[in-house]
Amino acid sequence: MTITQTFNVHFWLKKSSIRKDETIPIYARIWIDSIPVDVSTKEALLEEHWSAMAGRVKARTKNAKYINDILDDVYSNIKTAYKQLKDEGRVITAQAIKLRYLGKDKAVLTYKDLIEYHRDNELKKLAQGTIKNYGATEKYIDRFIKKEFKSNDVHLTQLDYSFIVKFENYLRTCPPLRKSQPLNNNGVMKHLERLQKFTTLAFKHGWIKIDPFALYELKYEEFDCPFLEQSELEAMMVLYISKKSMRLVRDIFVFSCYTGLSYIEVKNLNRKSIANGIDGEQWIMVRRQKSKTSVKLPLLDEAKEILGKYSDYPCAENNYSLLRVFSDQKINKYLKEIAKLCKIDKNLTFHVARHTFATTVALLNGVPIETVSKLLGHTKLSTTQRYARVIEKKISKDMEQLKVKLKSNSRKNMDYKETEYNHLKIV
Repeated sequence: MTITQTFNVHFWLKKSSIRKDETIPIYARIWIDSIPVDVSTKEALLEEHWSAMAGRVKARTKNAKYINDILDDVYSNIKTAYKQLKDEGRVITAQAIKLRYLGKDKAVLTYKDLIEYHRDNELKKLAQGTIKNYGATEKYIDRFIKKEFKSNDVHLTQLDYSFIVKFENYLRTCPPLRKSQPLNNNGVMKHLERLQKFTTLAFKHGWIKIDPFALYELKYEEFDCPFLEQSELEAMMVLYISKKSMRLVRDIFVFSCYTGLSYIEVKNLNRKSIANGIDGEQWIMVRRQKSKTSVKLPLLDEAKEILGKYSDYPCAENNYSLLRVFSDQKINKYLKEIAKLCKIDKNLTFHVARHTFATTVALLNGVPIETVSKLLGHTKLSTTQRYARVIEKKISKDMEQLKVKLKSNSRKNMDYKETEYNHLKIV
């Protein structure tokens, strides 16, 4: 069923707002189905120079052509706003047309429009580190559009399944933004995941009619982040480091190994983050930066020792932060130097500490995976399972315990007697 609407625009003088020089503001009145909304044209004139029948300035009036041209532009822009809303399948009201005309409901028709909307409305909801990643994705998409379409922008309707496939192929063959950071499969998938967030936003708002990712599957490769063995962790803890800044990085890394806190969570840690727990001991009580879930964990002695080492650092100037934390780039650079000194042949980054806590400190010491999940602030147990790998040492430990249990329940410990058939009969 087609619904017809009456749309009309006419200009009039708002005599209730007469100015001191006796000029009267000119307004445009938008009508949709007999419901009006008024919009100021930013122009004014004396009443005797106005033709109410024509809805324009009288021809012989000074500046008549200039003002009438402005009114024609206003009329044309209001009609354009009406057409845009109609083409987008929106509910059309006089107020909706006014908002679109004023740019308060800007039309999102192209990829650039979509990115601008995302920056203005969605980006501020994200953490700074995540925002940086979106910037890289935007650069790759811009380069792809220029190469594939010989243009700086494309209409949203061109963001289809074919666009996704071609963009994936482009990412796998194009020069990386940084030579030192070539794109692997999971890096490609991350950029496609952010593109998917753009198109999902457009789909939810009705700016595109079909979800281009509906038939596309993101395929990540399994990746095991390294973690430190107990011997490696202890070697790092006792390592003599003369350089003060490098020593600080080592201590912060070890602190994370015994708390499971991420880089940003350690950086944001202050006096308010430490409170007495249910057992009367000191606990860390924070909210995870990513999921905002509550994390409550008792402070282990190793972590307490490090906080005590830097107890003179918290002050009003640094918001009583417990530890001085450098940028993640500087920390990761120092960690690679520390790994060489400890003869640890692993790609050491700050995130390795979180995996070390889950695997070496917690799981291998008998902490149940459900508890580890809570300590890490995960909302799903499956997320924790990627951290707490069942490694050979744990398998060996578990099997040793199983052997002991089986031995205690073995037939050797059971009473038996021979039957007339010379079989063992268990009593």
